[in-house]
Amino acid sequence: MLKKIKRSVCPYDCPDTCGLLVEVIDGKAVKVSGDPEHPFTRGTLCVKMNRYEETVHSPLRLTRPLLRTGDKGSGEFRPISWEEAIDRTIEGWQKIIDQYGSEAILPYSYAGTMGLIQRNAGHPFFYRLGASRLDRTICSPAKEVGWKVVMGETPAPHPDEVAESDLVILWGINAVATNIHFLHGVNRAKQKGAPIWLIDTYQNLTSSVVNQIYIVRPGSDGSLALGLMHLLVRDDLIDHDFLASHVQGFEELKEKILPDFPPEKVSPLTGLSPETIKAMAHAYGRAKNPFIRVGSGLSRYGNGAMTIRAIVCLPALVGAYGKRGGGCFTGTSTAGTFAMNEVLREDFMVKTTRTVNMNRLGWALNELNDPPIQSLYVYHSNPAAVTPDQNQVLKGLEREDLFTIVHERFMTDTARYADIVLPSTSSLEHSDLYRSYGTYCIQRAKAVIPPVGESKSNWEVFCLLAHGMGFHDPFFRQTADDLIDHLLSIPSPMREGIDQEAFSAGKAVEIPLPPDARTRFKTPSGKIEILNPKESHPLPCYIPPYGGDHPFRLMASPSLYALNSSFREREDLRKKEKAMFLQMNPADAEAKGMRDGDSVVAFNQLGKVSFVLHITPKIPSGVVVAEGVWWLNHCPGPRSVNALTSQRLTDQGGGSTFYDNTVDVRRG
Repeated sequence: MLKKIKRSVCPYDCPDTCGLLVEVIDGKAVKVSGDPEHPFTRGTLCVKMNRYEETVHSPLRLTRPLLRTGDKGSGEFRPISWEEAIDRTIEGWQKIIDQYGSEAILPYSYAGTMGLIQRNAGHPFFYRLGASRLDRTICSPAKEVGWKVVMGETPAPHPDEVAESDLVILWGINAVATNIHFLHGVNRAKQKGAPIWLIDTYQNLTSSVVNQIYIVRPGSDGSLALGLMHLLVRDDLIDHDFLASHVQGFEELKEKILPDFPPEKVSPLTGLSPETIKAMAHAYGRAKNPFIRVGSGLSRYGNGAMTIRAIVCLPALVGAYGKRGGGCFTGTSTAGTFAMNEVLREDFMVKTTRTVNMNRLGWALNELNDPPIQSLYVYHSNPAAVTPDQNQVLKGLEREDLFTIVHERFMTDTARYADIVLPSTSSLEHSDLYRSYGTYCIQRAKAVIPPVGESKSNWEVFCLLAHGMGFHDPFFRQTADDLIDHLLSIPSPMREGIDQEAFSAGKAVEIPLPPDARTRFKTPSGKIEILNPKESHPLPCYIPPYGGDHPFRLMASPSLYALNSSFREREDLRKKEKAMFLQMNPADAEAKGMRDGDSVVAFNQLGKVSFVLHITPKIPSGVVVAEGVWWLNHCPGPRSVNALTSQRLTDQGGGSTFYDNTVDVRRG
């Protein structure tokens, strides 16, 4: 028995991108722990990854290709060989292409893996094929737009700087569930006396680590940001010198927008009293270097981009962007670290094909024509569970004329509707390259164990499909490591100054921030652009969230024990979560005649979902909360939470509006 400790990286859609140490015995991962040498995550892991080896070696892992033998959705399959699976896929696609053209084929993927090679492995293949393109906007594109409208390509401050702040605001982020390592710096700031605020729609788990909680009405955050700015100006708590030197459009904002947002007007919008809003503004204006950490949930409303834009403007008024430990953090942009065009290969497109927004998959599968979608290829995603308007998605997946291939590790909700299921490797079984969106770390990882069963990586499968389609490009004949080596051979200014020896040894290293990052703003004007003349709304304003016909705002929030629908194979985590709860305020439950533990049904015009009721004062009146996305075979009823969420899109960026829906609730 030979034991080895090998380095790897957490592949999941989390801003932290943890470094892993994997204990391997006889080709099997027996223990996964955090890498204490990682510059940001420092050896700690979340509850989900602490026993990642149980996911990798789960008895539920798919280990052979499968062919459907029963009705779609029945989960009835028989094993076939890889050769047969590829041949059947190619044969099915050739028939579709002959009758409808290549655009009748649609890929569907997102963030089941965040590695740059495996996540993007399908792009060059589908470009070469001429398939429809997928607009991958299900997470937080509106947040990115909101930042860029004001800050352009300006890099965010280093997240560890929060430790030097004298006021930390966690705005719309349940960091305990989604960004746990950021709390290292938050706790250091707290120990030094900095107040820690949470601004959110209910008292989530992060409320336990803060000093002050401000509960606001869902979708009203933009009005709060404008109301705080109104008071900063009115009470002369602004940094005049910073505004004069580094900000474009402050005077226009002051004259045209802010007069409409006194605390008396903001109060009924947010649910906060005028006195509370004044106290918040004064505390923020008197802080030396306040730091705002903005979550993604704020952007998943119809007003998402504008909300983020208003919040991003707030630190400019007090000069926080020019101070270490101050500013606003929405995420890091490290896209220029590697020459991703060498992976994506848009040059393989013979012509520009149509684009389908992934949030509107239900519409695309049921209503899109010219040509209709005749084949769906799903990889590292579970759209039957995670995509809005679940009933429409499942209706589309039930189509007998839809040729569906799913490349997966487990028999997910989506895989049950496939014609062909292909077994996928886990992150410990293939090579990849990682960059974080919550830190400035990059890391290379190689396979630390052999593939489980007959599983293959995304890259391997797309190379097989390319060969089957007769694509003779040398690009499809290289290995993942070949492609990684090629990327690393191309110089990038962002990688200059990294610890090359450590990086080559498989350790996480940090990209250094430019020394003038605090005063050189990468915008067209060279200033923070509160006024952006290119926008349809040149100044930030308040756009109300979508209205609704039902009495409760539904918060489809993250769970501590799962990541979207990932980790639902783990019985130990499901037991800790206990049940698929709908959380409700005691007064609302009393008015409905409901008791804790009751079976209830939440419903709206899109569908109905069964839950177990959990009554708690942590939820404000008029709001109900459903944490996590459950697999259908674990639900109390036949549907999960996304049967209640709409295919509507955000104001900019084409993002999802998971948090902008209303429901009513009745006894089950």
